[in-house]
Amino acid sequence: MTRATAVRAVLAVAVLLVSVYISLTMSPRLGLDLQGGTRIVLQARDTATVEADRETTDRTLEVLRQRIDSLGVSEPTLTRSGEDRIIVELPDVQDPRQAAEVIGRTAQLTFHPVQGPAAEEPEKKPSGSDPAAEPGSPAEPGSTPDPDRLTLPDEQGRVLDLGPSRLSGAGVEDATAGFEAQGGAGWSVSLEFRKDAGQEWKKLTGEAACHPAGDDRRRVAIVLDQKVISSPQVDPSVGCGAGLPSGATQITGSFSADEARDLALLIKGGALPVPVEIVEQRTVGPTLGAAAIDASAQAALIGAAATALFITIVYRLFGALAAVALGAYGVISYAALVALGVTLTLPGLAGFVLAIGMAVDANVLVFERAREECADRPKRSLRSALTTGFQKAWSAVADSNATTLIAAGLLFFLGSGPVKGFGVTLAIGVIASMFSALVIARALTEIAANSRFVSDYRNVNGIARPGAVRTWLTRKDPQIFRKPVRWLIVSAALVAVAVAGIVVRGVDLGVEFTGGRLVEYSTSRPVDVETARDTLAAAGFGDAEVTTAGDGDLSVRTGKLDNDGEHALRAALAEEGGETTKVRDELIGPSLGDELRRNALIALGVAVAVQLAYLAVRFRWTFAVSSVAAMVHDVILVVGAFAWLGRPVDGIFLAALLTVIGYSVNDSVVVFDRVRELWGANRRTPLDTIARRAVLQTVPRTVNTGMGALFILAALAVLGGDSLADFALALLIGIVVGTWSSVFTAVPGALLLERNAKTPPPVPGKRKGKGSTRGRAGASRRDPLDNGARV
Repeated sequence: MTRATAVRAVLAVAVLLVSVYISLTMSPRLGLDLQGGTRIVLQARDTATVEADRETTDRTLEVLRQRIDSLGVSEPTLTRSGEDRIIVELPDVQDPRQAAEVIGRTAQLTFHPVQGPAAEEPEKKPSGSDPAAEPGSPAEPGSTPDPDRLTLPDEQGRVLDLGPSRLSGAGVEDATAGFEAQGGAGWSVSLEFRKDAGQEWKKLTGEAACHPAGDDRRRVAIVLDQKVISSPQVDPSVGCGAGLPSGATQITGSFSADEARDLALLIKGGALPVPVEIVEQRTVGPTLGAAAIDASAQAALIGAAATALFITIVYRLFGALAAVALGAYGVISYAALVALGVTLTLPGLAGFVLAIGMAVDANVLVFERAREECADRPKRSLRSALTTGFQKAWSAVADSNATTLIAAGLLFFLGSGPVKGFGVTLAIGVIASMFSALVIARALTEIAANSRFVSDYRNVNGIARPGAVRTWLTRKDPQIFRKPVRWLIVSAALVAVAVAGIVVRGVDLGVEFTGGRLVEYSTSRPVDVETARDTLAAAGFGDAEVTTAGDGDLSVRTGKLDNDGEHALRAALAEEGGETTKVRDELIGPSLGDELRRNALIALGVAVAVQLAYLAVRFRWTFAVSSVAAMVHDVILVVGAFAWLGRPVDGIFLAALLTVIGYSVNDSVVVFDRVRELWGANRRTPLDTIARRAVLQTVPRTVNTGMGALFILAALAVLGGDSLADFALALLIGIVVGTWSSVFTAVPGALLLERNAKTPPPVPGKRKGKGSTRGRAGASRRDPLDNGARV
C-alpha cells in the first residue's frame, strides 16, 4: 500500500466514523411539509406615513413573535425574508384561521370623545367585505375620508359621532383579561397606561365629565380596528375638568373568555408598525409528511439496491467496492445535512434520494477510462491502469459536477420555499459523492488492485476486460456523423411536437404561479368528482375545480378564498363524504403568483447564461453554444411533454427542470471533454471522425450513469405518490432527452459551427518533464511497480 492510498483510507475511515456518530446522536430538522403544520408568508405594506423597510419589518416581526408566543404554538419560527417579508412557520397547526386572524390584525386601539348621536345611519358594508378577512388583502382596516369625524355604531348598535383620536394603543402599558363575578361584570380587560398617556386619559375624561349624566357626550369611545368595543359613561362623581385620577381603566363588554384573552393579547402585542398582507399560506397534514418520508425511504432503498446490483454486474469486484462507497456516500451526506442544520423539505428529500443514483457517475467515468487503458496496453499493471483512469477522468468529473453545483446554486438563490431545500441537498450530495468516489472508492479499489489474485484474474476485477457495450460498438463502428444535419432535423421535429403541445394544450400552471387556493381533502366515504363538484356548486363554490388526488382524495382549486370560506367548503364536502380531513392546503396571493412566475423565467434565463459562460471558459465557444442549444432543446421537450400529459407546472417542476439543465450539460461536458482530448492528440484527423470516436468511447459511461439515476427515479415515480410523482416524471423525461441531445444535438451542432470557425484545433496538453505526449497522463505520477525502464 502506498502512502497516498494509506492517507485516503485513514481519511475515509475518520469521516465515516464522524458521520456515523452524527447520524446516531442527532435528529434531522424536518420542514413543515414533512412534519405537518402551517407556513404563512406576510408582505409588509407601506402606509401614508411609514415605509415598509428592513427596520419596520424587523419591528413588525417582534410584535408578531409576542402574539404567536401567546398562542401557545410549540416551537414557532419567524424569520424576515428580504426587505419586507416575514415567514411564519407554525408546527402542528392544522387550522390556521385563529393564527391568521391574530397575526394579521393591526390592533389599532384608539380612544375618542363622543360628539353625540349621528345624524344618519352609515352605509353598511356587504358581508364578507372586511379586508382583514380576505386573503391577499392588507390586514389594515378601511379608513374614512375625514379622519376628524368618525361615525360608528356602539355596542347596542346606536350610531355615534366620534371626535378625533386622543389616545392610541401605544400609550397602553399592559393589558390583562380578568373575570369579575361581583356585579355581573363578567370578563373584562384591564389597561394600564403609561405616564404621558395617563395624563391624556385624565384630560379626556375630564372634558367628558362637563356634560350632564346620561348625555352621549359624557361617554368615551374605545375603538379597536374601526369598531367600538366599549363606550362607557364617565362616573357622575368625576367633576368637570377633573378627570379620572387613576392611570388605569377597564374595557368592559359582553366578552367571552376567549374574546377577552384575544383582545388583551392584541393590545399587549401592540399595533403593527405597518400593515401586513398574507401572500402565501400552506398547510400540510402530518399524515402526508409521514407518508412522503416512508415513500422516499423505500424508493431510496430499492433504487440504491438496484443501482448497486447494476454496477456490481457491470464492473464486478470494483463495482461492488463502488457500491460500498455508495453506501458510505449516503451516510456522509445525511450526516452533513443533520450537522449543518439544513431543514429537510419534501423536494430536498427527493434531491437526497436522486443524488444517490447520480453518485455513481464519477466511479463510472474512472472505471471506463481504466478499461480503455487496459485495452490499449494489455500488459500494463491493473494498478497503473486504475491510476491513469483516475487522472484522465478528473477533468470530466470536475466539469460535470461543477455544472450540477451551478444548477444547485441557482435553485437556492432563485427558488422559493421548499425548492431552496432541494438546492441545498443537491449541492451537499454532489460534494459528498465526489468524496466517496475520489477518496473512499479510490482507496478501496487501489487496495484491491494491489492483490495478485485480483490483478491476475481479469474476469474478477471488472476493468481489465472491455464491457459488452464497448465491445459491440468497437465491432460495429457506426458512422453516425457522416451527415450531422439529419440528427438536427430529428431534434427540430421533436421540438416542434413539444411546442405544438404548449400551444394547443397549454401549460397548466400550478396555483403557485397563478395565485389562488389549492386544498386536498380525505373523506371517510368515497366521493366521486362529479358529486363533489355538484355539492360545492350548490354551496356557492361554482368556480371550484375538483380533481382526484392520491388514494381517493379530492383536490379542490379555487380563486380567491379566505379561511372561513375554506371551512365552509370543507363542511359542504363533509355532507357527502362524512368525516373530511384537510391533507394539504396552499394559498398564494395574486401578487406573489406573478412574482414567482417572473422569478421562474428569470431562473431559467440565468441558468442558460451561467452554463454558457462556464462552458465558454472551459471549452471552445462552438462547444459551449451547441451544449446550451441542446440544453434549451431538453427544457422545451420536458415542458412540452407535461403540456401534452396535462400535468401541472409548479415550483417542484421548476426544481426538476433546473436539475435537467445540469444533467444535460453534464452529459455534453463528458462528450466534449473527450473530443477536446482526442482532437488535441490528433490535430490532422477530421473533426467528424474525432467526434464519432469520442461519442463511441463515452456511450458506456452515459448508459451506465443514466441507468443508476433511472432506477432511483422509477422507484420515486412508483412509490412517491402524487407529491413526488411529477418530480420524478419530469426528471425521467429529462434524463432520456438529455442523453439523446448530448450525442445527437450537441455534437452535430458543434460540427456545423466548426465548419465556419477559424479557431485552430486545441493544442495537446504538455506533461511535466520530458517524453512523448502519449504517456503524459501517467508520467506525472509513476506506477510504484514501474521502475521506469523502457526498451
